[in-house]
Amino acid sequence: MLNFLLWYLTITLLGLLTFPLSYRLFSKFADRGYSLSRAAGMLIWGYAFWMLTSLGIAQNNLGGILLGLAVLAGLSFWSLNRSDEYRISNLLNWLKSNARLVITVESLFFFAFGALALLRAANPEALGTEKPMELAFINAILRSPTFPPRDPWLSGYGISYYHFGYILTAMLAKLTATAGSIAFNLMTALIFALSAIGAYGILYNLLSFQTLDLSPQISDNSKIKIQNSSLLAPLFLLLVSNFEGFLELIHQKGILWVSGAPNFWTWLNIKNLNEDPTTLTPIPERFWWWWRASRVIQDFDLLGSQQEVIDEFPFFSFLLGDLHPHVLAIPFALLAIALAFYIFIGGWHGETKLFNFRFSLSPAGLFITALVLGGLAFLNTWDILPAAALIAAAYAFSRANSEGWHWERLEDFLYFGMLTGIAAIALYLPFYLGFASQAGGILPNLINPTRGAHLWVMFGTLFIPIFLWMIQLWRGEINWKLGFGLVFGLLFALWLFSWIIAWAASIANSGLAATLIQSQGLTGVGELFRRATALRLNYFAGGLTLFLVAGGAVSLLFFKKMPKNAEQDSGQARPVSFILLLILLGSLLVIAPEYLYLRDQFGTRMNTIFKFYYQAWLLWSLAAAYGSAILLKKYRAYQIGFIFLLAMALVYPVYGVLAKAHFDQPLTLNSAAHVQPDETAAIAWLETAPDGVLLEAVGGSYTGYARISTNSGLPTVLGWPGHESQWRGGYEEMGSRQSDIEKIYTLSNWEETKRLLAQYEVRYVIVGGLERSTYRVDEQKFQQYLEPVFSQGEMTIYLVP
Repeated sequence: MLNFLLWYLTITLLGLLTFPLSYRLFSKFADRGYSLSRAAGMLIWGYAFWMLTSLGIAQNNLGGILLGLAVLAGLSFWSLNRSDEYRISNLLNWLKSNARLVITVESLFFFAFGALALLRAANPEALGTEKPMELAFINAILRSPTFPPRDPWLSGYGISYYHFGYILTAMLAKLTATAGSIAFNLMTALIFALSAIGAYGILYNLLSFQTLDLSPQISDNSKIKIQNSSLLAPLFLLLVSNFEGFLELIHQKGILWVSGAPNFWTWLNIKNLNEDPTTLTPIPERFWWWWRASRVIQDFDLLGSQQEVIDEFPFFSFLLGDLHPHVLAIPFALLAIALAFYIFIGGWHGETKLFNFRFSLSPAGLFITALVLGGLAFLNTWDILPAAALIAAAYAFSRANSEGWHWERLEDFLYFGMLTGIAAIALYLPFYLGFASQAGGILPNLINPTRGAHLWVMFGTLFIPIFLWMIQLWRGEINWKLGFGLVFGLLFALWLFSWIIAWAASIANSGLAATLIQSQGLTGVGELFRRATALRLNYFAGGLTLFLVAGGAVSLLFFKKMPKNAEQDSGQARPVSFILLLILLGSLLVIAPEYLYLRDQFGTRMNTIFKFYYQAWLLWSLAAAYGSAILLKKYRAYQIGFIFLLAMALVYPVYGVLAKAHFDQPLTLNSAAHVQPDETAAIAWLETAPDGVLLEAVGGSYTGYARISTNSGLPTVLGWPGHESQWRGGYEEMGSRQSDIEKIYTLSNWEETKRLLAQYEVRYVIVGGLERSTYRVDEQKFQQYLEPVFSQGEMTIYLVP
């Protein structure tokens, strides 16, 4: 409870400290950036701390953290003394006149933070999935004297992964004297709360900007309605889930199931849901049924073998409790979306000249854009491309609003995106100097189109309000033929490009096409083309859905003719256009893996679907929230339908919490509470011991191996080899470590053992139950030549001189 309160007070004070800066930077927003101040403050503070430490100016300690905070405080103080408009008296007057908004944001943050912390306290363990890796990074950063932080699972190397989120976590943990195992769960709750108020603020500013164009001032009654409607944004982003939970519920009741005959469930063909519900119960009871919601997209090869696909959405992530980069990046991705809307409405208007380029944006606007984009790449590298595309498009639209649409707008998009991308990399250059990746180019997706049924199970809760909102916009003169024609041309070009890649590879008798032909027992590329095309045509509903979403957005965004002086021709159309831009970008993210995916060690489109669908959910959830706010205000029929939609969309969160949380057990935020007592004592001893490399048993990913380094923060010679290979794009850095570790434990020859210990600079040798069950440990040599500095139960730690 104390740690929770310390984190709440710290992040609240951080928001207040940052608000003067946000008040100045986002002066066109109705909330003056108040809802974004916490996330913006964390980003600037974390960047200053990381950069100062990376340059050797500061150390990774409390002094370095406070120095970074002083940089943020200096910026806020500077923003208060630039002109009369930004004096502290005006800021205080704004807070008084917008007290209800401030109370709403603060209440939403507190309850979201508290609710998720309670959920994590009922299911706290960092066990299974990616959680041990995430905890290992946090603890390793806490123990690293400087940056780049040490890789906890490969001694002698720095972390080669996007890890800014873990630096932010460790920064808060060190400032509040919170153990890494507790900070793990508190950061998950904090990300949830920051995302809630970030989404709320975006929708509040969208609706306020629309209302301001209808009237010079927003009445108090309108403000209250906007504040209430804005709660739809965190609802759709964080709580609304896909339809799998609702399907799980009716499947468990035996509805639509016909034993021994084809039925709805066998047609739907989602794993586990296509099986006979042998025990009919009122609520889902199948073991880990909630996991299936992140695997509703089903890929099969031409022989019918299933291929794993990940399609997470935010509530699943928070229910699971993974503190992975795609989760850590959510509030900062929302910050980028807010920044894009601010540029879209003409924010930071000015002029900046760089080399031969001239941009209609102030230097401050360019800098904050680069800072946010670079931070996103450091948090979750996958996020920088859609964020950069959205911001560059917003800049092009801003230019079009003042100068009209010409080919120069394409130049604006490309040049602005290129400049901010280069600046973002330059601002975070120390990260890129030590970063490696498993990514290895683009591969064509030839045989795995997404079924329409699966796509609607995944995104149906967002599709329904998006489609209905776009339909009510469908009036007036719209050149829909050109809009849909452009989208059809894009789909055809992507399809053709995927086959050109495959054909070129087949000529060289290498690449995916050659592999498919051989593995699927095909006679050649011709048969592959015929069967793959037939499969894509058979699964036409998925492509048709995406064609309608993207085509509708393009038609309304670019080819709807507005009469002069019409309401839609004013600034009021800008929120509508921005939402259509979000819908279009989300569509492109979902369309892309229908034809292409990133080459990685998984060999399928699994990871591309995972990352792109997650980003699309963020964009589409905001669009669905905005559309629902408009539809609920205009149409009574939608109010009734909305209740049914919400009931189906919230089945998963309600029953998922009941299935996964254990409120009947003692509540704790300690993610290491599951660790065995002997190992817990050894870890506690290592936390106060002098720094050094430790040696422990090596095993596969998603297991209990590397448990000592994970929880102590000290680097081990080798942790999970599979993960290290993913982070570094191969096994070169690991070398012979895995076999050498086995030799150290099993050899009777002390001289060879001593040589290997010296080679890897091992200071602590761990001998516990896991080591004894993994190797035939020759412990006699350790007892003879090394000093046992800790011993309890099965666990012994030997000190290497």
